[in-house]
Amino acid sequence: MIEARGLTKRYGPTTAVDDLSFDVRPGAVTGFLGPNGAGKSTTMRMVLGLDRPTSGRVTIGGQTYAELANPIRTVGALLDAKWVHPNRSARGHLRWMAVAANLPITRVDEVLDAVGLTAVAGKRAGQFSLGMSQRLGIAGALLGDPEVLMFDEPVNGLDPEGILWIRRFMSSLAAEGRTVFVSSHLLSEMALTAEHLIVIGRGRLIADCSTREFVSQAASGAVLVRSAQEQQLHDVLVGAGLTVERTDGAGLAVTGADATTERVGSLAAAYGLVLHELTLQRASLEEAFMALTGDAVEYEGHGFGSAANGSAPTPTSPTDDPTALVAAGR
Repeated sequence: MIEARGLTKRYGPTTAVDDLSFDVRPGAVTGFLGPNGAGKSTTMRMVLGLDRPTSGRVTIGGQTYAELANPIRTVGALLDAKWVHPNRSARGHLRWMAVAANLPITRVDEVLDAVGLTAVAGKRAGQFSLGMSQRLGIAGALLGDPEVLMFDEPVNGLDPEGILWIRRFMSSLAAEGRTVFVSSHLLSEMALTAEHLIVIGRGRLIADCSTREFVSQAASGAVLVRSAQEQQLHDVLVGAGLTVERTDGAGLAVTGADATTERVGSLAAAYGLVLHELTLQRASLEEAFMALTGDAVEYEGHGFGSAANGSAPTPTSPTDDPTALVAAGR
């Protein structure tokens, strides 16, 4: 379990993470979302002891990373898939990690097989595609068989088959009772993978809830209804206090506090109206994310005109500095 309490990180006048508190519990995949510059990378680095908090505390199983007797057996992380010596083979890289952490060498072939790299175990890592590098990074995270796993953009560079594999793989790790914390910009994938979400913006907590709750609180759904008696149906629904709009295609979109399929169907039946479609449409995770984080975007484009007038935004956050990720594989 990961516990953050009052976590704050400042770089001079810039506050990258601002009084952030959350828990990442075992047994579920927890998604970590936020716009670019929100402080996700800085937060993950503080969990792993790569950055020291200005104030606050973050622990893994009740201890800070520095207090762990054998960190690789407690927490495994993938923050930078290319953190591998390019001239080492996949097996050689993992053997080096195993020896350094006093782990049994037999574990190397186990994790290579788990991530599907057995056939290329002798190939130099510098020749790997980004997707293969991601798999090797995941193998390194699994090497110590840790209870806590942290992945930053794990599906980056993977083809559709690879994305499906990592989705199922992360779910299986959580099903074993492990803590799985995943940062990703691929919202459609997080909607399928993450059961719980922690969402931040400008370093502050925006939401800490289930994925379903996040979508529900951001945007209510609509009931889509079609009927050959559309005008009569429209008048009945409006008369009942519902908000009704005509869709681009044939049909009506019904919204409001009482806009449920049961309510719309009952009203139509009461007036003898025949329905050809009655569907509840939910907002997507992407729509919910944009609705709740729109005010927390660090870098916002305004077109060429804004830049020409000298009003382009100035980067102020160091949270995505790639040089700070170099040590992420230790």
